[in-house]
Amino acid sequence: MHIDILTLFPEMIEAAAGSSMLGRAQRGGVLEINAVNIRDFTVDKHNKTDEAPFGGGAGMVMTAQPVFDALRSVHAEDSRLIYMSPKGRILDQDIVSSLSKDEHLVFLCGHYEGIDQRIIDFWKPDEISIGDYILTGGELAALVVIDAVSRMVPGVLGNESSVMGESVYSGLLEYPQYTRPRIYEGMEVPEVLLSGDHSRVGLWQYRRSLEETRDRRPDMWQAYLNKAERLELSKKELEILADVSGNESFRPRKRRKKKKKADVSSADIEGKQ
Repeated sequence: MHIDILTLFPEMIEAAAGSSMLGRAQRGGVLEINAVNIRDFTVDKHNKTDEAPFGGGAGMVMTAQPVFDALRSVHAEDSRLIYMSPKGRILDQDIVSSLSKDEHLVFLCGHYEGIDQRIIDFWKPDEISIGDYILTGGELAALVVIDAVSRMVPGVLGNESSVMGESVYSGLLEYPQYTRPRIYEGMEVPEVLLSGDHSRVGLWQYRRSLEETRDRRPDMWQAYLNKAERLELSKKELEILADVSGNESFRPRKRRKKKKKADVSSADIEGKQ
C-alpha cells in the first residue's frame, strides 16, 4: 500500500511513520508512506500557504493553489483522497476496513482555520473525523487513521491471526491479559490460564470478553447481542452467553430422547384378538 500525506509539517509525519509497526512495515516493503510538504508547491514569493478569510473572521485559511498543485503531484485524482475534518464521518472499523482495501491513499491535512472550500468542492474528498474535539491540524488525526488501516494490510503485523481476535474486529472488547510472574504483590494469574487446557482457556477468554463489553461498552454489547444468533457459537459458548447476558433464549435447548416403540410380534396381535 502506498500512502501520501499532504501537510505543512512533514516532520510530524516522518517521526511517527518511521517508528514501531509503521517503520518496520516500510522497511519490509509492505507499506510506503510519503510526507508531501504543501509549502513546496506555493507560488507566493513569501512562501505563504494561507490568507485571511473573505468576510472576516478569526485565524487564517489555507489557500487553494498550493493544495491543488500538491494533490496533482501525487495523482490524487486517481486515488482515494481523505480530508481530515471535524465535519466528516466519525472513524469506525467499517471505514478502516474499507480504506485498507485501497492500494493508494492520499491524506490532506488542514491547518489553521481550515482550507479553502473550493478544494473540497473540486476534489470531493472523503471527509473523516476521529472525534468531536478540536486539534491544531489534521496530522495527528491522519496518523490515527493510517495506524488503524495499516494493521489490516496483510504482512504489516507479524501474527495475522491476532488482528481479527482483537477488540472491535470480533465485536467484543478484549479479555484481560497476563504474563510472568505468576504472582506479583499478592495478585495471582487466574488458574485456568496456567492449566494448559486450550479449550478451557478459550471459554474463559470468551466469558471475560463478554463481561468486559457488557460493563464498559453498552453500545457494542447490544450490537453483539443483536447479531449473536447469526454467529457460529458452540453449545458451551451459548451457555456462557446466556449466563452473562441473563437471556435464557441463548441457552441451547436439550433435546428430549424419543422413546423406542416396543416391537410387537404377529403372535401377540393374534393373542389379543
